[in-house]
Amino acid sequence: MKIAISCYPTYGGSGAVATELGLELAERGHEIHFISYAQPFRLDGFRERVYFHEVEMDQYPLFEHPPYSLALAVSIHEVASHYDLDLVHVHYAIPHATSAWIARQMMNGQTGPRVVTTLHGTDITLTGQHPSFHSITRFSIRRSDGLTAVSSFLRDETERSFGVEKDRIRVIPNFIDTDRYRREDKPCHRSTLAPGGEKIVMHISNFRPVKRVEDVVEVFARIRHDVPARLVMVGDGPDRPRAQQRAEVLGVEDHVVFLGKHTSVDELLACADLFLLPSESESFGLAALEAMACGVPVVASRVGGVPEVVVDGETGALLDVGDVGGMAKAAVGILGDADRWAQVSGAARRLAVERFDARKVVPIYEAFYREVLDGSVAAPHDMAGEDPVLPAGGLSLAEGSTSDEED
Repeated sequence: MKIAISCYPTYGGSGAVATELGLELAERGHEIHFISYAQPFRLDGFRERVYFHEVEMDQYPLFEHPPYSLALAVSIHEVASHYDLDLVHVHYAIPHATSAWIARQMMNGQTGPRVVTTLHGTDITLTGQHPSFHSITRFSIRRSDGLTAVSSFLRDETERSFGVEKDRIRVIPNFIDTDRYRREDKPCHRSTLAPGGEKIVMHISNFRPVKRVEDVVEVFARIRHDVPARLVMVGDGPDRPRAQQRAEVLGVEDHVVFLGKHTSVDELLACADLFLLPSESESFGLAALEAMACGVPVVASRVGGVPEVVVDGETGALLDVGDVGGMAKAAVGILGDADRWAQVSGAARRLAVERFDARKVVPIYEAFYREVLDGSVAAPHDMAGEDPVLPAGGLSLAEGSTSDEED
């Protein structure tokens, strides 16, 4: 198959999964064309059957914001026409699904590529809920030839918020390369991250309010009452200063390391003893899965799609949002008992390999593509007379405008 993939290229769950999916599909013999405003951050080095097409936008004084969605539509149309694409797979509904629909309308009666839209999280729970974007989000996803969601939670939210029938949405979970995310054969950074031999507690996110990074520090401070530990914070975002200030107030600033953004999180996770994810909302929890694949127990909030990834009492612990005391107690129970830690670590690794390995999930996408191409999936809802309502400022979502994207 000839497949185009459009995604956000910056740090975030949807871009990471979209890029890894494209690379895995290319390894399986498909021709893959990435279309975005910048090269996806995980698209490094030359790969056979992989192409990148940068969306070009000119700065023009008339536009306060460059019309990225329209430029993207033109790029999708050009690539589809030139390479005779079979399918366009867009990740994150706005603006990618909208742009793909526009590109198909530009085919002038020719049969254009089918469009598959994967919903990742805040495109449904946050961005799409805004009054300026709700109607166009609904129109775009309902016009897609195939719809997938990364969790059952997100599928149900899409039905509730946008009236899309559940039987039209295929749940295909996020996945990772479990050969890459593992403890073995990784450079050891423990002597640098925890020079005193302390346990390493880790958190990785975009440091947005939804991640509750102050709770991460609060839980860690309570853990230190019972277990010598160091907290390693990976990532960056607007709430980083709040987390740093909270560490100072709690007197643990000398035991907290803020590393900033890193691409090789697999090496860092291989050093961790526990992963904290006290988020207010998560449609899947990709960072938790990456930790589990490295044999790292996860203590997280019982929200959204997280219970579909972390099994409470087996691969970690799930508590209510804001229950820092309960999270700290669960963490100490795991870190303070070597046998218990080994049991949970092993279970986490096994679950990641059995359910979420790329070799298990990518073939599901391939099978779904074939269903879309042969017309055996549920058809798009009849929307005759229902026109898309564009937001007042147009659709120009590009770099930085979807900064709350799920990890």
